[in-house]
Amino acid sequence: MLTDLVHVDGGSFRMGSTQFYPEEAPVHTVTVAPFAIERHPVTNAQFAEFVAATGYRTVAEQAPDPALYPGAAPADLVPGALVFRPSSGPVDLRDWRQWWQWVPGAHWRHPSGPDSSIDDKADHPVVQVCFADAAAYARWAGRRLPTEAEWEFAARAGTTTVYPWGDDPAPGGVLMANTWQGRFPYRNDGALGWSGTSPVGTFPPNGFGLVDMIGNVWEWTTTRFARHHALSGDTESCCGPTSPDPTVNQALKGGSHLCAPEYCHRYRAAARSPQSQDSATTHIGFRCAV
Repeated sequence: MLTDLVHVDGGSFRMGSTQFYPEEAPVHTVTVAPFAIERHPVTNAQFAEFVAATGYRTVAEQAPDPALYPGAAPADLVPGALVFRPSSGPVDLRDWRQWWQWVPGAHWRHPSGPDSSIDDKADHPVVQVCFADAAAYARWAGRRLPTEAEWEFAARAGTTTVYPWGDDPAPGGVLMANTWQGRFPYRNDGALGWSGTSPVGTFPPNGFGLVDMIGNVWEWTTTRFARHHALSGDTESCCGPTSPDPTVNQALKGGSHLCAPEYCHRYRAAARSPQSQDSATTHIGFRCAV
């Protein structure tokens, strides 16, 4: 069953920020036409329905093409994906290899490796899906992926504050999104008890009734990532590629359960992150639009 769509009236808004990271600048006015966006990220159950109907195999389930990864060790050219592994203690936060590990056999059904399962996570966001996988689901659903501007407009829900719910990350001590609680990357006390992804809708909706726009999983957009906002607007194809290009970065939005203020204060509507089209990880998902 597809996710309910929430209609979003078009309008103009001030996109970006100059308060946090340079890639979020400049703040500029963007006009978005009316559109609709799914209320929550695509879940494991929904992605399973797509796979059952089409026989689709994700990129992480296929051996990488050696021509696309010159110099890669043969042992790494096997089906698999990146998996977050907490460190045993404080590490240099400039080196992401301290907590990310390439795991053969990791894919959407076994997101942390062959011994992991989603059997009890039907209502969690699907992860270990690269850009092409998300685009394939969207085409099957008769929908598309949102542009970065559409995504940010929907996430802000008419607000201009740091977070869609205000300037306090946890107003009155209430957690509003699934983000890292503790000391990254070695101690996570869990967000409302969830360490990792949480069921969609566990945290409060924004002003448009959309859930998990902030935290839980990063979400793919159709916009190519640039070091600064491209003032010419979104020009990418709405449909996405049928195969990923590891040399091309897409803009991710929303932050994830791995975002911590000392490392990744990107659980905000204005925040953005580059990710190569072929990347499948334990903290990236997506939602569709029309």
